[in-house]
Amino acid sequence: MDTMPKILDVSTPAKRFRLIAYLEALTWAALLVAMFFKWVLGYEEAVSIPGMLHGVVFMLFVAVALVTAVQLKWDLKVTALALLSSIPPFGTVFFEIWAARTGRLAELSTNAEPQPVTTSA
Repeated sequence: MDTMPKILDVSTPAKRFRLIAYLEALTWAALLVAMFFKWVLGYEEAVSIPGMLHGVVFMLFVAVALVTAVQLKWDLKVTALALLSSIPPFGTVFFEIWAARTGRLAELSTNAEPQPVTTSA
């Protein structure tokens, strides 16, 4: 019987990437709430812990994204998209969903064959 939640399963590169992508988004949310407390309510110290935590998870996401890119043989465009997804709030979640749908997250993908990255003008 599998008692461990699926989100905490880090047995493969894709599963590690998914966990860190969601953690990065969660720390973004915490930082946004803390920024509200700092800038609207005037609590200057509100961002110290969420800011540090987000910074650590951000750096971890970058490292995990690079390792995942090598292990899953992502091309330069997909790797760049993964790294850029960490900049806007919750971008890592959108990238993870896109990567899974387009076959770039190994066993987590619904599509077995990776689709080419297209850019529309």
